[in-house]
Amino acid sequence: MKIPVAKPFLSKEEAQYAYDTILTNWVTQGPRVQEFEEKFATYTGAKYAVALSNCTTALHLAMIVTGIGKDDEVICPSMSYISTANSIAYVGAKPVFAEVDPATYNIDVHDAEKRITPKTKAILIVHQIGLPADIDAFKELCSKYNLRLIEDAACAAGSAYKGKKIGSHSDLVCFSFHPRKVITTGDGGMITTGNEDFYNRLRLLRQHGMSVNDRVRHISEKVIIEDHLELGYNYRLTDIQAAVGIRQLERLDDLISERRKIADEYSKAFGDIPFIRLPQEPEGYFTNQQSYSIYLKPECPVKRNDLMQQLLDVGISTRRGVMTSHRETAYRSHCMGLSLPRSEDASDNSIVIPLYVPMSNEEVNTVIYHFRRVLGV
Repeated sequence: MKIPVAKPFLSKEEAQYAYDTILTNWVTQGPRVQEFEEKFATYTGAKYAVALSNCTTALHLAMIVTGIGKDDEVICPSMSYISTANSIAYVGAKPVFAEVDPATYNIDVHDAEKRITPKTKAILIVHQIGLPADIDAFKELCSKYNLRLIEDAACAAGSAYKGKKIGSHSDLVCFSFHPRKVITTGDGGMITTGNEDFYNRLRLLRQHGMSVNDRVRHISEKVIIEDHLELGYNYRLTDIQAAVGIRQLERLDDLISERRKIADEYSKAFGDIPFIRLPQEPEGYFTNQQSYSIYLKPECPVKRNDLMQQLLDVGISTRRGVMTSHRETAYRSHCMGLSLPRSEDASDNSIVIPLYVPMSNEEVNTVIYHFRRVLGV
């Protein structure tokens, strides 16, 4: 049996949605993108949503519309996929890496505050592997220091914080629809916002700064000569992808329910092992269980990489814990002497095990059996 660490849930229905869209001959950004945006905004409770080519481009545009630029500083966790830091560097700003809470892997608000300087313009929080960060604490911190708050919600579609879906708490929330996420469009992204000025500029920037988009020109009964108002980008989502996204969004709550059931099975099966720490979900938080990450305590009898290899030897794929960007080659020379012991420990000693829908009982039980077997419990 080969068990991947993750795989998307795509069916004939998604294929039919894409097929029907192809037959309309409108395959780039058009009416299906608009429909996807409207439905995603409704789902999250946001006023507006802007579809983009991926979450990295969403984060990049979030930096631009907030006015972040050369020599500014943006505080973010190092323990996150490297695109979090890259989006800051794209505009000439400096990512200032902060520690995480080892229990949740989310950015620590107290450590973040210590790293604020006169150059700090924003804090970029990450809802790590689907578990929301403490948004209210960071909103209060940003208000105290007059900073912008941006949410990297790449993994958090369908997650909730204090009873509200992620996407409606602040003015710039960026999502991913990569195949490893709970829902996918093959690749793709979305920004939700309640700020009309941000909304209008995001739509402008994603399509080369064009004053009138293709869909409006297409349906107009009068000739429209467009202008290009500022330096923009080709960050559009296709209608084919949006069609798939619409069907995926319709499934989202059901997919999360199934993922949470699998996560519960893991937690019950591993709850008696004293030398590991299982994922936590604090009161008032709701995770979509985008990934299931287990931390191996120092007394664990098997090293993390050895555990991964022994599981792979029997056909079970895993992944290392979330990376730390400050130790990647691209940032290492800019972070000389930076020590983030909590982030480094959490990254080096955690393992992501398989979780996807549909995952059969046999697959779940196989993962449980071999995980315990390798650990000798």
